[in-house]
Amino acid sequence: MTATVPPTPPPPDAIPAPATTSGRVELAPGQLPDDPRFTNDDLLPVPVERRTWTTYNFAALWIGMAHNIPSWLLASGLVALGMDWKQAVFTIALANVIVLAPMLLTGHAGPKYGIPFPVLARASFGLRGANLPALIRAAVACAWFGIQTWIGGVGIFTLLGKIFGGWAGVAEIGGQPWTLWLCFVLFWALELAIIYRGMDTLRRFENWAAPFVLVGAVVLLIWVAAKAGGFGPLLDQPSALGWGADFWPVFFPSLMGMIAFWSTLSLNIPDFTRFGAGQRAQIWGQSLGLPTTMTFFALLSVFVTSGSQAVYGVALWDPVQLVARTDNVFGLVFGLVTVLIATVSVNIAANVVSPAYDLANLAP
Repeated sequence: MTATVPPTPPPPDAIPAPATTSGRVELAPGQLPDDPRFTNDDLLPVPVERRTWTTYNFAALWIGMAHNIPSWLLASGLVALGMDWKQAVFTIALANVIVLAPMLLTGHAGPKYGIPFPVLARASFGLRGANLPALIRAAVACAWFGIQTWIGGVGIFTLLGKIFGGWAGVAEIGGQPWTLWLCFVLFWALELAIIYRGMDTLRRFENWAAPFVLVGAVVLLIWVAAKAGGFGPLLDQPSALGWGADFWPVFFPSLMGMIAFWSTLSLNIPDFTRFGAGQRAQIWGQSLGLPTTMTFFALLSVFVTSGSQAVYGVALWDPVQLVARTDNVFGLVFGLVTVLIATVSVNIAANVVSPAYDLANLAP
């Protein structure tokens, strides 16, 4: 009987060392794993020559993701708890400065190694164990994908309902008009058509979607201010909590809630930073894009909602419902197209990319 002797590992000098370019690591030929159970083209490190995302690309990514309807509604929830608009905006700004720290730290592995979050998690959880945090993150993303897709479908439904009378007066399926379900499917198909073309298409989409949505929000502000003759009574509404003992029991849970809004992205941000041209690009891009945009968007939502209260007698926090109040077809189309682009922008980046990598890691 012949004993089976394991092969002798090659000497250290026979293994090619990883190449580094400005602190970025790239596997040399011969270092890629051969076992297909743990890798595929999506999980392999991005070659250095393809790590090209600049500061603007990361800033545009965050501007595009931050400009969405749930972000617009954040301030309304804090005002409903008794805060005035200044306290609400301060809470949102502080929360996003705090969540930026783990975002930058976790994102460091992306430009350096070119790997997505599930591969990075293997260092802590092991090859198989990394599937647990990845699948938990994927489940959250899938739930949010459904919510955002429904919001986009409602936007299309509202737009067509204003243009074509009787759009909502049709037979119902599951308690909703069948035309609403059709809009939901159409919006879903639009998202899939964009992400099917890959990450480079996503980068180009975010590059122009970010300024478009920003301009659209400013136009909405100007329109409401012009109709209201100012910014309305909400800005003069005092805090029901003050800054004393009643404020802090509300402030800290609210702060945690605002931090949680983007905490999931602090886990899987390497899914995007792996395409970064360097650490400077991801650090400056995220720092310029996340806290500033969320704060500015919260301010816009407060000003626009306050103006809507002066015009319509009720505070309209939902931008879709606000735009639907106009009878100007061009304004209606422009406003709701802005809402649709904003929803596509956040949904693809935040809720499709992550589960795609996570499921690829489950069964490469």
